Amino acid sequence: MAPTDNATGNRLPRDEPTVHLTVSQAVVRFLANQYTERDGQRTKLFAGCFGIFGHGNVAGLGQALLQAEIQDLDAGREPTLPYVLGRNEQAMVHSAVAHARMKDRLQTWAVSSSVGPGATNMITGAALATINRLPVLLLPADTFATRASAPVLQELELPSSGDVTVNDAFKPVSRYFDRVWRPEQLPSALLAGMRVLTDPVETGAVTIAIPQDVQAEAFDWPESFFAERVWHVARPLPERSVIERAAAIIRSARKPLIVAGGGVIYSQATASLAAFCAQTGIPVGQSQAGKGSLVYDHPQSVGAVGSTGTTAANALATEADVVIGIGTRYSDFTSASRTAFTNPDVRFVNINVASLDSVKQGGVSVVADAREALDALALALNDYRVEDEYAARIGYLARDWDAIVESVYNPAEPAADGSLNQNQVIGLVNTLSDARDVVVCAAGSMPGDLHKLWRTRDAKGYHVEYGYSCMGYEVAGGLGVRMACPDRDVFVMVGDGSYLMMATELVTAVQERLKVIVVLVQNHGFASIGSLSESLGSQRFGTQYRYRSNDGRLDGGVLPVDLAANAASLGVDVIRANTAAEFADAIKVAKASETSTVIHVETDPLIGAPDSESWWDVPVSATSELESTKNARTTYESWKKIQRPYLRPSD
Repeated sequence: MAPTDNATGNRLPRDEPTVHLTVSQAVVRFLANQYTERDGQRTKLFAGCFGIFGHGNVAGLGQALLQAEIQDLDAGREPTLPYVLGRNEQAMVHSAVAHARMKDRLQTWAVSSSVGPGATNMITGAALATINRLPVLLLPADTFATRASAPVLQELELPSSGDVTVNDAFKPVSRYFDRVWRPEQLPSALLAGMRVLTDPVETGAVTIAIPQDVQAEAFDWPESFFAERVWHVARPLPERSVIERAAAIIRSARKPLIVAGGGVIYSQATASLAAFCAQTGIPVGQSQAGKGSLVYDHPQSVGAVGSTGTTAANALATEADVVIGIGTRYSDFTSASRTAFTNPDVRFVNINVASLDSVKQGGVSVVADAREALDALALALNDYRVEDEYAARIGYLARDWDAIVESVYNPAEPAADGSLNQNQVIGLVNTLSDARDVVVCAAGSMPGDLHKLWRTRDAKGYHVEYGYSCMGYEVAGGLGVRMACPDRDVFVMVGDGSYLMMATELVTAVQERLKVIVVLVQNHGFASIGSLSESLGSQRFGTQYRYRSNDGRLDGGVLPVDLAANAASLGVDVIRANTAAEFADAIKVAKASETSTVIHVETDPLIGAPDSESWWDVPVSATSELESTKNARTTYESWKKIQRPYLRPSD
């Protein structure tokens, strides 16, 4: 007879063997045995663990990772949870998130930090992961559970609360947060965390804080806790009646437009989207996260849509009578701050695995996996195709934009001194890279220019972090991309402003023998915000890297900063290239090399990309003594008149 619980009468499990391990050792063993599965394909959930050790985790997770590594190597096998030393805690999270994105959210990394500043350095990375709906496991150390030595080094003391630490700051930027005060709490915390990491709707940053004394505490764990676990990543099916309603609306459309978001790529629905568009003739505009969901030269591809979109996609958005959002969260850049879809009779069909996103803009909400919904719609619309006149207009607009791209890639009148502008730099990288190479970017003027100009040839060839648009993401993100796809070259496109935020992960690239090609664009300031400032009447104030002049303003000479020399000091190869011929040669050398290379190029920040004929809502001062601000306010008010709430139901 199995024993019973006298309070409930429920039968308790028979005694099972236990394993005597510390909490940290248990964490490492547990993480090494977690897998995801989708469509019958099993993937190891954790590729490894990034970490920087301090007094909060060196004797806990540090010891556990060391012990596991030695045991694996002694047994003749690769480490089951490889450890990578990073240089900045925020950057480690960025690398983990970039890896997860390249793996369609089926694999990620754990990231460990010490207590205090090491932990809070990860908060920006946590926000980025959660906003972009990308999984990452954060394991910050915490203060003593016993409080035996309180206050410990780097501990926050609050007179009003004894159980709050700096790690509580993770709560608003994590999809799941827990703190393990006792060993017995670890199984429930880890299992809950795995559930969130592998949920396509709920995923984001999972933070499990473990006090430093608890990390080193031993406990008898049931062996079943360490058994292999496979977490099924679901593909929610659309309801038949909802598909019928969506199909009826689409069938009534004369000028439909698809807005493809990141969900198309994460769902691995690119083939279904291409087939659906070929069948129906419906054109596709792409968000930043969705760029690559349809290759640039597909007959129905009209490129980027929204504030940084193409004139082709934005013209069709203005006319569209039905907008079909697939896997997009409709950020303000995608909707051009709700001025993109101005047809007074426009209706929306929104396909998204998350109901939060499916109800945006109003319309029919199709809560389902993107691939499953597209395949179901293709069957329901087997008798529908756009009219010939609209199909011809799609082709004309796409060809017209492609000609504009070609004209800025190869200007008819290049600079007399042979110097390059940012459009030409993008064109050279795009032209000379292979179709499967990956371009990585995140902040500044480059993401918008890439969104407009980059000709995507592969669904995974475009990796721009624009949910948080975090300066400093680029180099760290490039490492994560390279770890996820070692068979592809990775081009990190970064301006001097973002490079200065977090270039230190170049040292990690050297350490791990990871090859990335960094295109470092030096324009002596914040080109994106400079341009925005000028458009808002603020005259590029405080956006240039200059000496302070005699009158006290930051408008003196250019600073004598040599970023190429800085990069070389970090151990990578560096090539200075300031003409098209030099730049082309540099790319060829970098691609042939087996090590990381930084290509340094000077550009003119005042030469921008072609106009998107679109808008982004950034408020302008309502009153001003500056004529430039008054003029900007007039323009702002004219756009505000076009802005719409998009709340009209579609059926």
